[in-house]
Amino acid sequence: MDALSLLGACMVLGLLGIGGATAVSFLLGMRAAGQGRKDLADARTSGALPPSLHPVIEASRCIGSGTCVRACPEVDVLAVFDGKAHVVNPTSCIGHGECLRACPVDAITLVLGSAKRGVDIPLVASNFETNVPGLYVVGELGGMGLIYNAMTQALQCMGDLVKSKPAKVDGVHQVLIVGAGPAGIAASLAAKEAGLDFVTVDQEAPGGTVLQFPRHKIVMTKPVKLPLYGAMRVTEVRKEALLDTWMDILETTGLEVQTGVKVESVERGDDGVFTVGTTQGAFRASRVVLAMGRRGSPRKLGVPGEDKAKVTYRLVDPEFYKGKRVMVVGGGDSAVEAAVALGDHGADVSLSYRKDSFGRIKKKNQKKLDAAVEKGQVKLLLKTNVAEIRDDAVVLKEGQEVGNDYVLIFAGGVLPTKFLKAAGVTIETYRGEAYAPANV
Repeated sequence: MDALSLLGACMVLGLLGIGGATAVSFLLGMRAAGQGRKDLADARTSGALPPSLHPVIEASRCIGSGTCVRACPEVDVLAVFDGKAHVVNPTSCIGHGECLRACPVDAITLVLGSAKRGVDIPLVASNFETNVPGLYVVGELGGMGLIYNAMTQALQCMGDLVKSKPAKVDGVHQVLIVGAGPAGIAASLAAKEAGLDFVTVDQEAPGGTVLQFPRHKIVMTKPVKLPLYGAMRVTEVRKEALLDTWMDILETTGLEVQTGVKVESVERGDDGVFTVGTTQGAFRASRVVLAMGRRGSPRKLGVPGEDKAKVTYRLVDPEFYKGKRVMVVGGGDSAVEAAVALGDHGADVSLSYRKDSFGRIKKKNQKKLDAAVEKGQVKLLLKTNVAEIRDDAVVLKEGQEVGNDYVLIFAGGVLPTKFLKAAGVTIETYRGEAYAPANV
């Protein structure tokens, strides 16, 4: 074969290869589009709503590039079909915001709430200071609950605060940081690096609400460089490993957290100094950074027997319940994830929910729940309500009495709106409007 013929043969083979790859890509795209249409139809039928910060796509600007789909760490939130991107699984979105940063034509806006469900958020300036001078809100309480977002906000807040740090006064801390989750730890490290007189308090152990989730794996989209510690590099980590990371940060940096301290009030005096009332006495500080979670105190059912020791409001160690009769109460992702985890660890699980279906949980959690029910690991008690909790049983309002050793209640949390308003903080209710701190 002469050189010209060989070159022609190579070109033909190359074209065939390109054509084959294009065909495969086309078929995969068609399949993804078909699944996206189905997911969107299912979401509309169930009335599914995003739980927090989520994208809204401006169809007139969207070019259907698919970069947002590929950038999303949750995989199934977005899909492209008919030449446009769509939010097809709204309950799976947890507010990473990577879609916004990936969009080449700025067709995405991150919003909070919806017309059906408003979200209350403290009004803050660009430096995260509220309308009360010297009082700051960062992290989940301010609408940015993910690890990377919360820590980044806290570091930005402290960077601004350090520039005009208050003078040292006897008996008055320069900064009081409330909460030792991702935002609180980051803020505390920044304060320590700056040499401030500060104190960090938390009503529980360091780690924050992120460690209360039954979800085994927690996603962190980007590394964060923490003062005195260095880069915190995790992408997808088990919550147990994340707790080890928190402990390593505390040990490496010498950071101290006063635990078991629940903040009950924050009052700014005429002299600009805050008096912070807690279950362990009062603190005085020139600046206060609220890095608390949004859940606040767990919402209770208000039924007889709820004060028994067998009742709890979070799942810490599923293995503890092996072989025990456990009733999980609730219909959100936390309840479903807890029920599935308990079933996987050998508990005898009943899941009680007042409605006839789980319309607001993530699609992947619905699949896991369906599988657990099919395997007999979880018994569903739909359209039921707890009437009484006894030592060895739970009585339902519908007349059933279910044998029981432990009850786990996931009825959401009482948002600290009343606490914030008492401190003088202005609250905004978002019903699908753009949330400025996220759209940068």
